[in-house]
Amino acid sequence: MEWTHVITGPYNFNQALKRLKIDPLLTLNVVEETLTLPIWIEDNPVTVTVKQVGTFEEPMFHIQVTDHEKVTKEAITEKLTHLFHWDTPLAAIADFFEKTELAHLFQQYRGTPFVCDSQLYGSLMKTIIHQQLNMAFAYTLTERFVKSFGFQHEGAWFYPSPEKVANLEPAQLRELQFSQRKAEYVIDTSRMIAEGDLNLNELVQLPNEQVIETLVKIRGIGPWTAENFLMFGLGRMDLFPIQDIGIQNAMKKFYDWEAKPLHAVMLEKSKEWKPYRTYASLYLWESIET
Repeated sequence: MEWTHVITGPYNFNQALKRLKIDPLLTLNVVEETLTLPIWIEDNPVTVTVKQVGTFEEPMFHIQVTDHEKVTKEAITEKLTHLFHWDTPLAAIADFFEKTELAHLFQQYRGTPFVCDSQLYGSLMKTIIHQQLNMAFAYTLTERFVKSFGFQHEGAWFYPSPEKVANLEPAQLRELQFSQRKAEYVIDTSRMIAEGDLNLNELVQLPNEQVIETLVKIRGIGPWTAENFLMFGLGRMDLFPIQDIGIQNAMKKFYDWEAKPLHAVMLEKSKEWKPYRTYASLYLWESIET
């Protein structure tokens, strides 16, 4: 099953792929502008290949699905629209930031979309795994976790189920170079999901504050993890994780400060970036990472 989907430009898919290529679990080609994703449609694992066939100003995507007996084009398109922010008014967001101190970044990276993680449970696990690790090793550890306990379907890697992870022993993750505590956080959180004490689909319906309040009660999940899950898992538009070292370094570079900024300074600066602080975060990350 294959079809073409047209969206409103500008949309810089190439720049989005440059950022995603650090993830060894993804199959992508920056030059050919193709990306193969593992997604869930209800309880069905689906592998989708997306290729940009339009232009920056007039974006168009060719979508191909091999296993399609139990899913529809509409359901897949709706999922991809959420993941790739295809319905987000990037031109309007760029216009908004023209009046702010970040105007230069939004000119430089104009049309770069925020791309969400393609699996909700996987996003939470990845965020927990990435806590307090440098980016390269964080992705290596995540790759080991998925390839040890997840599964491959039509060429794409899917995270294991919460039920499977809930039955692991910390020693099994320690063999992959997890710390004891991180192994416990991953297993304990998965057990909460498996037993129904944490419903990720219900979090989709809650405002940011309630999601954060719910998640930080869980051992091993702090504000940084909750905020990043809101961004990359739920696709929320107005998050600015002040504890993120990347954003701290990006602001230090952008403003030519001698030291990393204090949290209070970051919060004060970010006030004028509401309600699009997720995009402020993205473009600050872009300025030092790609």
